[in-house]
Amino acid sequence: METKSWVVVMDKIYINRANIITPLGNSVESNWEQLVLGNSGISKINSFGHLKNFYAGQINDTQFRNLKEQVIDNKYYTRLEILGISSLFQIIDQSKINLKTGFVLSTTKGNINELSNSLEKASIPLFAKKIADYFGFKTEPIIVSNACVSGVLAVNIAKRFIEMDFFEDVYVLALDELTDFVLTGFNSFQAMDFEQCKPFDKDRKGVNLGEAAACIYVSKKEESNVFQILGEATINDANHISGPSRTGEGLVLSIENALKEAHLTADKIDYISAHGTATMYNDEMETIAFNRLEMQDIPTNSLKAFFGHTLGASGLLELILAMKQAQENVVLKSLNFNELGTSVVQNIVKENLNKAVNYILRTSSGFGGSNAVIILKKVKND
Repeated sequence: METKSWVVVMDKIYINRANIITPLGNSVESNWEQLVLGNSGISKINSFGHLKNFYAGQINDTQFRNLKEQVIDNKYYTRLEILGISSLFQIIDQSKINLKTGFVLSTTKGNINELSNSLEKASIPLFAKKIADYFGFKTEPIIVSNACVSGVLAVNIAKRFIEMDFFEDVYVLALDELTDFVLTGFNSFQAMDFEQCKPFDKDRKGVNLGEAAACIYVSKKEESNVFQILGEATINDANHISGPSRTGEGLVLSIENALKEAHLTADKIDYISAHGTATMYNDEMETIAFNRLEMQDIPTNSLKAFFGHTLGASGLLELILAMKQAQENVVLKSLNFNELGTSVVQNIVKENLNKAVNYILRTSSGFGGSNAVIILKKVKND
């Protein structure tokens, strides 16, 4: 009996446009100007809800008011909705939104601040619908709310919908804000550092939290200065409700699957944008996973000391800035890192590194044993 082998060749999918809003600025460029100087968006907060005298990344009132003034009928929108609308406004082309244009929204908490007023107002589907309707999306928003992997997972899902011809193009928005609910929750886990966080460092004590909005446009069309999505994967090792696997099992399998789809070997990766929360367990788990795949020599950084952990926004925010680092051929230092504090070695970048970056690995891990990774290739335009 004759057997035939079939090779399925998927269409190329590109990330074409991006924007971010953080305490450091309202665009990729304004953030980049501060990052290369080593300036952090994290500052000391004297009092917020139930907590006092801690560090976090917070968008200040003046910055927010300037954004709010640009949103039509802004009185109908919450603070977080305004951040999302303001971010998307910079990359969206409303005239080309049609029934084949998707909208994927990543958040972990949405309008959780509204919960004390109304269960309906805290609804994430309502939150997503209000933003979608502002821009005239004709399809229902797709919501991704899977702990701290949500931002990367949202991009992976957008890619898959395009590959299946469900959509022709997709806008992905990832956002979360600083709230008393989140702060007290992380504090109850004893996972917060009340000084500035130090990812991968021997003196790390935990996370600083933050807020941000980040968005991208994903399609089969290749614009200028784009990145191709070569591979992605998400695997849950179900290790613990809040603690990561001690062996990095889910992250290892996720990276292996993404490399397989990308048709790359681990040594081809030029730069790893790590989750790097500065908790004892996360940073240890990540370095173990990288070592198991013989990726310990690849330049690696965490951007958490620049922005804090922005939860559902973090994966996409840091992916966009990984793309910017590749465009500039500069790998940013892992801020506040001085001496490695994990049981295995890892090439954590201590000072800004001038280096050609063509292939990026971005990793995210979160509660419940969730892991999501993505591999990008820089497309060189003629």
